[in-house]
Amino acid sequence: MPFALAGGLIATPALAGSITVTLPRLPLAEYKRPYVAGWLEPVGGGAPRTVFVWYDLRKGGNEPGTRWLSDLRSWWRKAGRTMKLPADGVSGATKGPGSYTIALPGNLAPGKYILNVEAAREHGGRDLVTVPITVPGGTARGTGKTELGAITVAAK
Repeated sequence: MPFALAGGLIATPALAGSITVTLPRLPLAEYKRPYVAGWLEPVGGGAPRTVFVWYDLRKGGNEPGTRWLSDLRSWWRKAGRTMKLPADGVSGATKGPGSYTIALPGNLAPGKYILNVEAAREHGGRDLVTVPITVPGGTARGTGKTELGAITVAAK
């Protein structure tokens, strides 16, 4: 929505949409929060773009929280190993069960993409959900098997 000023209008950047990631509540005695990464890949090839990565930002001592990021195997191979962390606007702390909304990057070129969301949990499983999206477009959904619940993308 543009802002009105005395001398005219100033355009504001259009929102590209949002991603909603659901982490299910698992019936475990000792639950550890998963590491989760989400990235976009253009259909037909191109550089992957990390949208978010949640990991233990507060690990101390000789174990930086990034040590276990390679457990997010697909993301690590595609984009993680070359990424300098923490990355401003991308990195975040691990999350507990619940639904979380992340903004799609506002500067996505129109086209077809694959959104990948991967989760790995210590003493737990691993899940990878892929959701094809079109920008601009509608809503697309995917569902994980254990570590991830519903993944919804609303691309504007």
